Amino acid sequence: MTRTITLEAIDPIEIYGAGNKILEYLCSYYPDLKVVARGNEIKLEGDEAKIEDFNEKIHQLIRKRMRKMSLNPYDVEDLFDTEASPERFDVDPNTVIVYGNDGKPIKPRNHTQQEMIKAYLENDLVFAVGPAGTGKTYVAIALAVRALKNREVKRIVLTRPAVEAGERLGFLPGDLKDKLDPYLQPLYDALGDMIPPKKLQELLEEGSIQIAPLAYMRGRTLEKSFVILDEAQNTNIGQLKMFLTRMGQNSKFIVTGDASQVDLPNKHESGLLKGIAWTRNINGIKTITFRNEDIVRHPLVSKIVKAFDRKEREEEQER
Repeated sequence: MTRTITLEAIDPIEIYGAGNKILEYLCSYYPDLKVVARGNEIKLEGDEAKIEDFNEKIHQLIRKRMRKMSLNPYDVEDLFDTEASPERFDVDPNTVIVYGNDGKPIKPRNHTQQEMIKAYLENDLVFAVGPAGTGKTYVAIALAVRALKNREVKRIVLTRPAVEAGERLGFLPGDLKDKLDPYLQPLYDALGDMIPPKKLQELLEEGSIQIAPLAYMRGRTLEKSFVILDEAQNTNIGQLKMFLTRMGQNSKFIVTGDASQVDLPNKHESGLLKGIAWTRNINGIKTITFRNEDIVRHPLVSKIVKAFDRKEREEEQER
């Protein structure tokens, strides 16, 4: 039997993948079928039942592509995994938050990250606090990218306080954007792991993803948005209040920070722990606390953090 499938209202490369890799991976599940793709037409030759199944699978991929920015081989695997439920999203250790650009699934890597996902699913505002390297910001951005891909929100807004940490803004070269970008680069880096560069640039240009210093949040009301405040330990209580009161209808807010890394001139001015304490009993707000054992960067990072914490406590006791 022969049959021709015509792809309509979609660019074939979105389904075939770069170099036809997605299509070839799909074809590997049908070794007895002859498949020839030219333009928007796929010609099939072989067993009728296999052709019918191939046709159904290719249309499932099209529907999935409508919900995602791009396809990868894991999407093909899902089609043949009878136990998989791509729409299901919970805190099982094997839950995939989103797929990275290389097709690698981004999953929670420890129990506390799972708790953070659970908190996100059940609350509109989540505080995630703890030492560097625990994946707080990375998980938050993965959740935001997933929400945008699934059209749960209209935009992602990522913000950080532009606090001087060893360098003064006035002495950095370039215009205001050039001066601020070094503070925001970690956010760009995380997004770059999850969204192809060209698509990321498009989303930034059209405003579906916005990255800006905290001061730019004043006066805004953010509706149907996924908003992340990173490095929140460098906000005072007034700035934190300003940020939290930007929340509009159908929005999700995640605040991340490390109370041990305050870069403010007066460390006691940090509003992060105060804000957590003052909102602790409000329904819809949850705090997740990461610890040194949750660090997921290089194994040395955990040892470095512990060594610094120990020495800082010793110096405090000597004063």
